[in-house]
Amino acid sequence: MTFAAQVLTLYPEMFPGPLGVSLAGRALAEGKWSCNPIQIRDFATDKHKSVDDTPAGGGAGMVMRADILAAAVDHAMAAQPGAPVFAMTPRGRPLTQALVRDIVAGPGVTILCGRFEGMDERLFDARPVVSVSIGDYILSGGETAAIVLLDACIRLLPGVMGAPSSGDVESFESGLLEYPHYTRPNLWEGRTIPEVLRSGDHAKIAAWRQRQAEDDTRLRRPDLWERHGDVRGQSPSGAQRQKKEKRE
Repeated sequence: MTFAAQVLTLYPEMFPGPLGVSLAGRALAEGKWSCNPIQIRDFATDKHKSVDDTPAGGGAGMVMRADILAAAVDHAMAAQPGAPVFAMTPRGRPLTQALVRDIVAGPGVTILCGRFEGMDERLFDARPVVSVSIGDYILSGGETAAIVLLDACIRLLPGVMGAPSSGDVESFESGLLEYPHYTRPNLWEGRTIPEVLRSGDHAKIAAWRQRQAEDDTRLRRPDLWERHGDVRGQSPSGAQRQKKEKRE
């Protein structure tokens, strides 16, 4: 089954963009997924094809109109009824690997790309549109974020990556950051590959990689380590212990 991606945008020429090359591009050419950019301005009703207006209550910038966005969303939902609709916005839920896997399990996805100051909030009350954020920073528009979401999905489609298990140990799949990698030459600028990786002892190598993943996650992403600590029993900051003591 082809994974169908619809993108509602003011800049349809941005798609497939970088998703037209490398693994995603090859998968697109092979029909493993499809990309249908839809121009939001096509749903405007005035001669100028306006999609925005001044913000209620005053303020800088412009806001995308709910009526026009809703018309675009309705068109996309009719074309692909079983696909979830996501709006890329910094106010949304974080994009996680778990969410990506949920999306890939379905027939496809519709992505709404915001611009200007944002979208009229009434759209989210009136239509089943879920806000999603790729990080705590601001972009010029939702198109770049949509490409990130699609790239994360496409690589998980059957037959896209070379080996079915090649993504199993990558960062976030197990709740940890991935362990560090090395390759030849063995000696480079006075630095050597860790001896355990050259030992041929697969059990020791697996144990070393697990320790490295845990250590890197604890030091670099304490937020991930906190969640991983729920399984292990105790987080490094002691937050889990404090919560338990309060409950007792």
